[in-house]
Amino acid sequence: MQSKTEAPQDTNKSIKSKLKSINLDEPIVMGILNLTPDSFFDGGKDWNEEAIVQKINSMEYDGAKIIDVGGYSTRPGAEKVSEEEELKRILPTVQLIRSNFKDLEISVDTFRSAVAEKCVDAGATIINDVSGGNLDPKMFECVANLNTPYVLMHMKGNPQDMQENPTYTNVVEDVKNYFEEKIQALNQLGVKDIILDPGFGFGKTVEHNYELLNNLDTFKSFNLPILTGVSRKSMINKVLNSTPEEALNGTTVLNTIALTKGTNILRVHDVKEAKECIQLVQKLKE
Repeated sequence: MQSKTEAPQDTNKSIKSKLKSINLDEPIVMGILNLTPDSFFDGGKDWNEEAIVQKINSMEYDGAKIIDVGGYSTRPGAEKVSEEEELKRILPTVQLIRSNFKDLEISVDTFRSAVAEKCVDAGATIINDVSGGNLDPKMFECVANLNTPYVLMHMKGNPQDMQENPTYTNVVEDVKNYFEEKIQALNQLGVKDIILDPGFGFGKTVEHNYELLNNLDTFKSFNLPILTGVSRKSMINKVLNSTPEEALNGTTVLNTIALTKGTNILRVHDVKEAKECIQLVQKLKE
């Protein structure tokens, strides 16, 4: 068992959104709300206003501090979605959440600066960009202008081709170098509230994913919060020969490992179980 003195040190203790300072003295949970018909786990749900409010209320009750709203599936091989369609899916939901949950942080999962801007104007407080600015050259400037926290994720390629034989010289060092370059570019624009996401499953083989997880504490050297998103992903299912519907136990195991390696935010479909992971791992540190 890892001793208290060997545990990864927490670095950046908070991020500042338009609502408040988000305390990261203890890890927090980001709950996923997918509004796409083709998401790998919960796509195709009939999301009317009542169902959305009920879902958000449940996630907040279970311990979610951030709700991540997405309208463009980024599963491997996902179909392209127009900007208009993406906005049609998520903008009314951002408005709905904000009108019913005044103090809840809303993250908008998009790689398009125009979508991010409209959603922040409607009440979103965090931008979660799976492409790290690579799919929209205006994204970094947009983040700087909006003065909002930014989830900087690593992805090799795009959702349509990212799993076509992804290769690295050294996946941990390659992702670290990517972060160094992107953080410098964001800092030059005045963006300081950056959250790092290694991008599990985005242009990585199963072996790449586990190498990143095993070395997750390496990224603490940036002195920035780390977000881990492994919820029900194929890195679990390919090892266990299971389906996303069967992957809750595997998700819990990997979330626990991520927490012991210093992650600050767990992005999950199952908030209650993730919150319990945090509570138990925090007990080890007492």
